[in-house]
Amino acid sequence: MDYQQSRAYVKDADQYAGGALNLTNIKELMNRLGNPQDRLKYVHVAGTNGKGSVIAYLYTTLSDAGYRVGRYISPSVYSYREKMEVDGRAVSREAFAGYITRVAAAIEEMTTEGLAHPTPFEIETAVAFLFFAEEKCDLVILEVGMGGDLDATNIIKNTVLAVLVPISMDHQAFLGNTLAEITQKKAGIIKPGCSVVTVGQRPETMEVIREVCREKGADLTETDLSSAKAVKEDFAGQTLEYRGETYELSLAGSYQTENAALALDALEVLNHKGYPTTVEQRKKGLRETKWNGRLTIIHRDPLFIVDGAHNPAAADMLEDSVRKYFKGRNMYFIMGVFRDKDYSYIIRKLCPYAEQIVTIETPDNPRALPAQELAEAVRECNPHVQAAENIQDAVNKVFAMADREDVILSFGSLSFIGEITTIVKNREEKNL
Repeated sequence: MDYQQSRAYVKDADQYAGGALNLTNIKELMNRLGNPQDRLKYVHVAGTNGKGSVIAYLYTTLSDAGYRVGRYISPSVYSYREKMEVDGRAVSREAFAGYITRVAAAIEEMTTEGLAHPTPFEIETAVAFLFFAEEKCDLVILEVGMGGDLDATNIIKNTVLAVLVPISMDHQAFLGNTLAEITQKKAGIIKPGCSVVTVGQRPETMEVIREVCREKGADLTETDLSSAKAVKEDFAGQTLEYRGETYELSLAGSYQTENAALALDALEVLNHKGYPTTVEQRKKGLRETKWNGRLTIIHRDPLFIVDGAHNPAAADMLEDSVRKYFKGRNMYFIMGVFRDKDYSYIIRKLCPYAEQIVTIETPDNPRALPAQELAEAVRECNPHVQAAENIQDAVNKVFAMADREDVILSFGSLSFIGEITTIVKNREEKNL
């Protein structure tokens, strides 16, 4: 297969998605591929909000410190291949096609024997393991796709560190209807004898995490947020004081104080697990970390910001940033959501701040809520709303509304950030 054929192969596997979560398929697939994942060591990251930022801090810092680090994330924002990287370089088109060819051959054997066809995420996870093993990574940072215990990434055995970011209600149809049930699933990434770092959990969540750590003999570090203080912050970055040291963060948002403190504690634990970093390396790593889709500025005059807030906890964080950074400024929103998310909560939290709201349907996804249906839901909170035909139409509309000193904010899903960024950049180039 060439690259386009390999991408089409993964997309065709969409028809096999949506079933019950289990590890049967991925175990069978990886066994036929020689179990390359067993040759690697991991930092495994689960939870609801903050996974991407924490991974970005760890990945940048450890890579800058000289370790050969792999990173597996989902979804990607600007390039499909950025889901899997080593030392800042995404898997090449040629390598990806080669891995898919090998995976497809194994899948053909499986289906010929009457076994189930793996899902797109299982296929991508298999490719990532092949890639990281071939690259001989010192450490791989894995983001859970959904949940934890039955997520495809959880077939790994050599977890050095499990990181649990704040857990809230999410994916209830798959993970459970209570916070304790959801936490039990996400804490499934904790392996016997590994280390665990967590932050910002509710009491019922911490109770579950502590119990799982006791059962698995895993040592637990709880980040002390009372030791973390943002001494200077705006929408372009901030300064953090933590445990007697000062760190410059390039990422904006009040929640980055929590994410950075968790990452620093994770690095401290890794110090004792054979992956040491100096304080200066950590300062450099946090200062140089980039993470697209979290209060990311893609245009100035007017200020145009994209954020992947797509659930209640993320909406709370984004609202805090809106109040803190943009008080007194007129705001114009572009909003697109998946219908299986709690978009009513997101609307109530954020839409009162907008002068005008333009809704879109997130493209090429069967879970997308139609723009007109979203507009009707928004209208109950803010009557100044209209549905756009597509993302290009939405961008044209908000630029026509906003003056240079105003703020445009796009949010609701990570899935369209790449497209909206490209459209805005193309607009800039045409106006030069």
